[in-house]
Amino acid sequence: MFSYLPQTEKDIQEMLEVIGVDSIDDLFKDIPKEILMKTPLNIPKGIAEYEVYKHMTGLAQKNRQGLSFMGSGSYDHIIPSVVGHVLQMPNFYTAYTPYQAEISQGILQSIFEFQTLICELTGMEVSNASLYDDHTAASEAITMAVNTRKKADRILVSGTIHPNTRAVIETFFSDIPVKIEEIKTENYVTSLDALKDTIDESVAAVLIQTPNFFGWAEDLTGLADLVHEHKALLIISSNPMSLGILKSQADWGADIAIGGTQPFGLSTYFGGPSVGYISTSTKNTRKMPGRIVGQTKDVDGQRAFVLTLQAREQHIKRQRATSNICSNQALAAMGSGIYLSTVGWKGLKEASSQSFQKAHYLYKRLTEELGLKALAEQDFFNEFTLIIPEADKVLTDMETQGIFAGVGLGQFFPDLKDAVTIAVTEKRTKEEMDAYVDLMKRVLK
Repeated sequence: MFSYLPQTEKDIQEMLEVIGVDSIDDLFKDIPKEILMKTPLNIPKGIAEYEVYKHMTGLAQKNRQGLSFMGSGSYDHIIPSVVGHVLQMPNFYTAYTPYQAEISQGILQSIFEFQTLICELTGMEVSNASLYDDHTAASEAITMAVNTRKKADRILVSGTIHPNTRAVIETFFSDIPVKIEEIKTENYVTSLDALKDTIDESVAAVLIQTPNFFGWAEDLTGLADLVHEHKALLIISSNPMSLGILKSQADWGADIAIGGTQPFGLSTYFGGPSVGYISTSTKNTRKMPGRIVGQTKDVDGQRAFVLTLQAREQHIKRQRATSNICSNQALAAMGSGIYLSTVGWKGLKEASSQSFQKAHYLYKRLTEELGLKALAEQDFFNEFTLIIPEADKVLTDMETQGIFAGVGLGQFFPDLKDAVTIAVTEKRTKEEMDAYVDLMKRVLK
């Protein structure tokens, strides 16, 4: 390999002359000399392409391989090969923002299809072109509620939402006169009684997550009526995979549905990227963040796609923008769209059902044969939380034997240092789950 030289010395000199300086150093003369580096960067000289390949392969082989029973927002699902094949096509993989509709029909159609699929999943009427992740989707949904309920300045957030979501929300509204308040929980699900005691017409929105951070599927019966009685908006966050067999946000009476589509065709990738989805009713369309792709006809009467709404700050509304999101997750959203288009409703229900059944199989073995106790006796989808003595040591020992046994909750809640959330997807086989139980037996001795 050799150095990449975008300009020759002659090119550089000509540019300096146009600018009116004698050297590149003159371009940076305003930087104090005491903070400038005095020595060259410690960058090795160029080596042959094959040597780079060997070096990178060696680094990759240091990554620990193993069976993953980790979840808490990022799950190891089966990904059809067609997802990666289509995503890596140059016309999609290298595309950026589809400002020019006439040359961006492929990207625009993929976003349009993604929006349609999200609406079908959530039961809502309109979706946008995606957000960064489920945490930012929560913040944007709250912004929608605050913009809708102008005089309300309180947001009630369940204590069972993902701690990272809570952290992002608090950062997002840290310099804005909006109060973020936690709804108390009972047996690690949202307490409806606590909500009744807290809510009034100063509340702009109530945010609930189901299945929640601990894995428990929350019964939200009557929640929407209570929230709407006080003129607040109900925001429900859901793992979209659960929507294959559980009630959708629309079924629960939500005003805004949010979540992350990582379970749909996106690898865990050490935690990212994901896609934040957000959908709502038609009356809230103009308060939606980011972009919405719409369908129209071109001058020849052919089906065409355009950016119909772009409530962005740079080139539309600036300080009056409904959101300051500057892009979206178009490529990753396309991956989720390809996944859903490939598996269809039947395949989604199958993946959801298998995840549910396999999680309950492992839960039963761990609780009945090993005597482990659940954090709470609650219904769950594909994720559950158990109390495991000396959890940190157990997780480390299991990991050294090739099994990522779950997510220790002590890092989020100091009083739950022995609580471990275990996730099971359709990808895990009976043999793998049995191996998990056998290894756990040996580790616990």
